[in-house]
Amino acid sequence: MEKPAVLAALAALAQETRLDIFRLLVETGPAGLPAGRIAQRLGLASATLAFHLKELKVAGLATVRRDGRSLIYAAAYPRMNALLAYLTESCCQGNPAACAAPQAAAKPVTQASPPQASPIRATRSA
Repeated sequence: MEKPAVLAALAALAQETRLDIFRLLVETGPAGLPAGRIAQRLGLASATLAFHLKELKVAGLATVRRDGRSLIYAAAYPRMNALLAYLTESCCQGNPAACAAPQAAAKPVTQASPPQASPIRATRSA
C-alpha cells in the first residue's frame, strides 16, 4: 500500500461517525448491511450516512453493491488488511511478536457490595 492511500484511509477513519460506520461494517462481515440498517443502528440521518459512506468508499475502506432496491455496504477487508500490514510492517524491528500487547486477564463480574459506613467519631467541644 502506498503512503497516499494509507493517509487517505487514516484520514477517513479519523472522524468519529465514519469510524463507527466502519467498525459496524467490519463487525457485520462480508455480507454487509443495507444503508437503511446502518442508519438505524447508528441513529444517523440518511444524508449524513450517505456523506460518510462516500468518504469511506473514496478511501477504499467500503464497498457497495445493489441488491434490488437496496444498496448494501461492506468493509473492504483487503484494503483494511493492507492498511494494518503497512502500519505493522517493521514492527519491533521485524519481530512483531515482541511488541504484542499482553492479553488483559478477564476479571469475573461480581455484584457490588453495599458501601460500608465509615466510623466517624463524634467530637465534643469542651
